[in-house]
Amino acid sequence: MASVEIVTIGTEILLGHLVDTNAAFIARHLADAGIDVFAKHSVGDNADRLAAMLAGALDRADGVVTTGGLGPTVDDLTKDAVGRAVDRRLVLHEPSLRAIEKRFAAMGRTMTANNTRQAILPEGSVVLENPHGTAPGFVALRADDKFVASMPGVPREMKPMLTERLIPWLTQRFDVRSAIYTRTLHTVGIGESELDRRIEDLFRTLENPKLAMLAHNGRVDIKIMAKAPDAAAADATIAPLAAEIRARIGSGYFGDDETTLESAIVGELLRRGLTIGTAESCTGGAVADALVGVPGVSQTFRGAIVAYANDVKTGLLGVPETTLAAVGAVSEETALAMAQGARARLGVDIALSTTGIAGPDGGTPDKPVGLVWFGYAGPDGASEAVKLTFPGTRADIRTRATTAALSLIWRRLERSNTAVGVQS
Repeated sequence: MASVEIVTIGTEILLGHLVDTNAAFIARHLADAGIDVFAKHSVGDNADRLAAMLAGALDRADGVVTTGGLGPTVDDLTKDAVGRAVDRRLVLHEPSLRAIEKRFAAMGRTMTANNTRQAILPEGSVVLENPHGTAPGFVALRADDKFVASMPGVPREMKPMLTERLIPWLTQRFDVRSAIYTRTLHTVGIGESELDRRIEDLFRTLENPKLAMLAHNGRVDIKIMAKAPDAAAADATIAPLAAEIRARIGSGYFGDDETTLESAIVGELLRRGLTIGTAESCTGGAVADALVGVPGVSQTFRGAIVAYANDVKTGLLGVPETTLAAVGAVSEETALAMAQGARARLGVDIALSTTGIAGPDGGTPDKPVGLVWFGYAGPDGASEAVKLTFPGTRADIRTRATTAALSLIWRRLERSNTAVGVQS
């Protein structure tokens, strides 16, 4: 199987002025195509350091895939370094020059002399045409058939060049007959360590498919990766393992692959014929925003009340002033009163409330920054309040609180088979 290392080029990446999204995109698509990615690197705009990096990578892998440094300016040094790494002189590639001239003419712009530099490539290169920009990509071959494939750093140019030109060349060149197929199982409300305990033996014993776990913002994903000649063969390998993992997870699993927590919630509400609304303080409508991003949500979501100020909590949600005076806005009692008030005023089956201290100021020893109370009010008088404290910045706290609110809705739905209007 072919193996590569990825090198993204640009001083702006090393200085943190530009977030490197290219390497992740390339790695994912190469792996999906059945090409092993051994390592990822970033190098600044320095031809000597880049040439050394490429030479080292070629000692370890069959080839290198680079992005960046193919522009017309003096700091675009990729081709010089690649030429040195594969021992090829740079020559003018006339068809690429004609393509650049044609593109400038189509845009009605004057082509400057330095744009000719973009058509100078390592001799004998396989050219990767670029219909989305002026700089062609190329694959430069060393005498031992190892290669360096270079693409522009602009994502809108690099992405189609990778998927439409480079990957087909690689799969044909190395006669790749299998690819990596994945299925991702999503969980919420289960800690990473607890989830690991439930499936630890599978991690230790499996080779194909393999497992990986990723925790983020209160959720944990389990990724199942199978190497197979086609999708049908991969599914035959993945399906029984996925069923086994779902059984071990039990409560907390909410869907596969493209299923989001909010789409799972909306789907279950629609299945049961339930309606929902929110009353939000510290999350400022983020829970409602997540829900209304799901197509078809209008059949179940009735509305939201963003009650940030105390007088809005009392006036629109009916939170008693005596409650606010006695225990404050960030409290179990207020969270429950907000949820119950939203359920009555919005005319919904389920209401969810949030009230907390997102910071950076406003915390006290009893109520620190990051403290959030969640209230739930459901059919038949069911109610619940949950207290959580989150670390991080104001944005972190609000994001985590939003996920926790959605998690609370999902876990309540898991615990209840109540249906309104239809049989579940």
